[in-house]
Amino acid sequence: MNTKFTRRHALLVASAASAAAIMAGCASRPTPAPPAKPAPVAPPPISQFPAPPPAIVSAATSPRDYRRDAAGHLYDKNAHRIFHGKMPPLLYAIGVLQVEVDGQGRVTGTHWMRAPSHAPEVMAEIERTVRLAAPYPAPVRMGRVTYTDTWLWHRSGRFQLDTLTEGQL
Repeated sequence: MNTKFTRRHALLVASAASAAAIMAGCASRPTPAPPAKPAPVAPPPISQFPAPPPAIVSAATSPRDYRRDAAGHLYDKNAHRIFHGKMPPLLYAIGVLQVEVDGQGRVTGTHWMRAPSHAPEVMAEIERTVRLAAPYPAPVRMGRVTYTDTWLWHRSGRFQLDTLTEGQL
């Protein structure tokens, strides 16, 4: 009986293996994965594009001459903030700021020569105003320029630049 059981067991195992082999042959083949889409190409960095030509050009040949062009530009951009008439004797703040402008009229740096440190909010507002007014007239004859101007600041938030001031009472 023992041999009968072993033969029967062997026959059963062989039948199961045959059935598994037949079933495996009938299985559908796996669907190949769709071809990978090419990765999107990122646009080149902005620095690789040529700079657009400047909209406004300055014919100034010195920083002092350029200062007038820059002051006029700031006045045009901030007409509603200019103090008209003579400034009162006691101003809220006076600051002297150096501004660096590249050949395209972009502000590349600022440096306080005399900061109104008692009024840090004025310092921040002047720097913000200078940067928001860019692009400035392009200093085509100098390539780049660093000019200096004095900001005369009234308590109302209106100002004059020393270059275009109407004076003081």
